[in-house]
Amino acid sequence: MILLRRLLGDVLRRQRQRQGRTLREVSSSARVSLGYLSEVERGQKEASSELLSAICDALDVRMSELMREVSDELSLAELAASAAAGETPVRAPVRPMLNSVSVTSVPGVTGVSGMPGVQTERVTIKAPAEAVDVVAA
Repeated sequence: MILLRRLLGDVLRRQRQRQGRTLREVSSSARVSLGYLSEVERGQKEASSELLSAICDALDVRMSELMREVSDELSLAELAASAAAGETPVRAPVRPMLNSVSVTSVPGVTGVSGMPGVQTERVTIKAPAEAVDVVAA
């Protein structure tokens, strides 16, 4: 059985080690006990979203990047488990690449803060089959 908490812990440990940081440094920065962080990294404890956010902030890693790496690890583990069980291999999912990113300012539009005249930026990210608009103040 594939345990998500173990994969998550492995990815967190690799992120920390890539930066050459100790458990003590990251636990202090994330304001979580060293023992608890160690248990999360070893896959013994299930981390809450709040705890993951604090650890990601301490590691200066976006949670989406962390989860993407966990997702990739999970896909590989599922493929390995299928192969070991003698099942017909399933193609690994391929994430679409982004075609373009554009950022434009919209002058005179009221921002999220509600203050008139604050510019709002519109970010358009175009993927192969769709476009997503994100409005940020």
